[in-house]
Amino acid sequence: MSLRILSPSPPPQPQLPARVRVSARAQSTNLIHRRLIPVKFIATIHNNHNPIRIGCSVRSSSPETVPDTVAEEGTKTSAWWGRRWSSADVGTAGVVVLMHALCLFAPFVFTRSAVCAACALYVATGLLGITLSFHRNLSHRSFRLPKWLEYTFAYCGVQALQGNPIDWVSTHRYHHQYCDSAQDPHSPLDGFLFSHMSWLFDNESIVQRCGEPNNVGDLERQPFYRFLRETYLIHLVALAVLLYAVGGFPFIVWGMGVRIVWVYHITWLVNSACHVWGCQSWNTGDLSRNNRWVAILAFGEGWHNNHHAFEYSARHGLEWWQIDMTWYVVWLLRAMGLATDVKLPSPLQRQRMCFATDVRETL
Repeated sequence: MSLRILSPSPPPQPQLPARVRVSARAQSTNLIHRRLIPVKFIATIHNNHNPIRIGCSVRSSSPETVPDTVAEEGTKTSAWWGRRWSSADVGTAGVVVLMHALCLFAPFVFTRSAVCAACALYVATGLLGITLSFHRNLSHRSFRLPKWLEYTFAYCGVQALQGNPIDWVSTHRYHHQYCDSAQDPHSPLDGFLFSHMSWLFDNESIVQRCGEPNNVGDLERQPFYRFLRETYLIHLVALAVLLYAVGGFPFIVWGMGVRIVWVYHITWLVNSACHVWGCQSWNTGDLSRNNRWVAILAFGEGWHNNHHAFEYSARHGLEWWQIDMTWYVVWLLRAMGLATDVKLPSPLQRQRMCFATDVRETL
């Protein structure tokens, strides 16, 4: 992990400390009430001499201080051993294992119609459901849609088997609030496998890191999203029954198993690979990277450093050559008059970020 010192005349660097104490400013009453209002995140590296303060862009809501989170060097959270598995953990792991097990039958039940169904559902649930709806529309409010269309795309996201919109959005907002810190729900500091998938199997870990979910009031106030949360599994079973009625077991294997596992790992690569491999065009103070291969597979989500630099932007591929299929759909919806209030970084905002990046690189 590279650390850039935000000081015009830094002293000679001592040996890296044994612990990192992360402090964030947030509104607190009983635990932590988090809303998406930008403030400054300060990480203080403690050593035997003077502390070194490092800036990171996160989100919180007020200048009150929450308790420090101390991460001991060399210790990583284990989602597998040395803890009690709740029924939710076992259920989540069981579903993931079942979807992967279905993929074993794929070579034996291959049909053209089943593959076409899987590809169509891949676009509907992956592009329209996860990247466009859950991520850019609901999590970051990068644009507005008519409610009927917003709800349609959100329903597509439910069929990706990644959770209901309320829980998905809550976790993602916490990720940006505590980017790459000990409080990040899928922090890369806990290892590649943890950030990729094993964090999903430890529901209590998210509560311990972030507190009870209370950052999605905008969704919880809407009956439709509460309905999806309460009836989540019913919709997935209904799709499975429909696929079986249309094409039998091959449609289950390809339309559910193969398609869901494919979307799983592409989504997870954004959390893991895009915080390890790639380039950093912007100094965002975290580990986010632009990864072109993930961007191609994940409909533009792989331009992750761009996204962390301009979280509100509906467009992640900021350069003309950065392929961003999700943005192309948003652009089309805007041209049709269906997407409004589409947020993009202005030339001045990009210039300011370039200046901040250049200054930090030279310090």
